[in-house]
Amino acid sequence: MAQNSWMDHPNLKNIDKKKLQTLLALTNQGAGKSQTDLLPFLMAAASQSKKEGVSFSPEEIHTIIEVIKAGKSQEEIEKIDRIQMIMSLMNSSH
Repeated sequence: MAQNSWMDHPNLKNIDKKKLQTLLALTNQGAGKSQTDLLPFLMAAASQSKKEGVSFSPEEIHTIIEVIKAGKSQEEIEKIDRIQMIMSLMNSSH
């Protein structure tokens, strides 16, 4: 399976292609970062995306995360869930 094949998932068909391209670029930039480095990277990426007028609805975020989780190991899913929880906590404090 190709590394970026998740972008072709049918559940993502209603999400703007520009948003998906932005997400792909962030995914490629974040690949290989440790969990410690990933959180500051994600916060900076979210800030930059907002400045560029690219934002995702809660429904889009949920759909994208579920698609990315498909086929992952339990350990990878738990890591994704932890990062998502931390991001939610940080966003709710603003």
